[in-house]
Amino acid sequence: MSLADTNAASGAPVRGRPRSEAVERAIIEGAMKLLEDGVPLAELSIERIARTAGVGKATIYRRWRGKEELFVDVLRAAEPPDPELPGTSMRDDLVVLLEWLRRRGLANRTSAILHNVHVQMKSNPKIWAVYDSLVIAPRRRLGVEILRRGQENGELRTDIDLELVNDIFVGPVLVRSVMRPEGALPEDLAERVVDTLLEGLRPVSSPNP
Repeated sequence: MSLADTNAASGAPVRGRPRSEAVERAIIEGAMKLLEDGVPLAELSIERIARTAGVGKATIYRRWRGKEELFVDVLRAAEPPDPELPGTSMRDDLVVLLEWLRRRGLANRTSAILHNVHVQMKSNPKIWAVYDSLVIAPRRRLGVEILRRGQENGELRTDIDLELVNDIFVGPVLVRSVMRPEGALPEDLAERVVDTLLEGLRPVSSPNP
């Protein structure tokens, strides 16, 4: 299962597929070029993006309801691809999810565009609300669903708050990625976080009679 699958299954809004992937790519690349040139989000209008991409405004509006949704897809294009979960175990799925967060953190450090756009986006409530609805919320649902399946499979205790536990799993990676930009993001970070936390979250075996 991917983030897109979780988004669709939850009933969250999903934008329809464009009639031409080449046209969509040109529009996203046009918006990215403007950002690379230093144009602030507040000045990045649909008209300006259309001129840069060589398309009409109507072409953009057929694919996105507004520039907020377009910005979300521009960020998605700059970020690592959504993770595909192996589905072999709760532990394996959690490692893949946290590894994706780690790689996203690394991308944020090396990409001036990603860093600057995230900073600007947080100061624009309308854009941030769309990003939260279409990107952050589905990621949270995916994490909680992984944990729920772990409870059903006997891999995780049943007496815990899944929303809280999800925050506990993703928290260390997000702290190092966002709050401690100098913090180490080693290749084995996802496995270390998951295995350390699971030591205390697995069901306790009943003692032998």
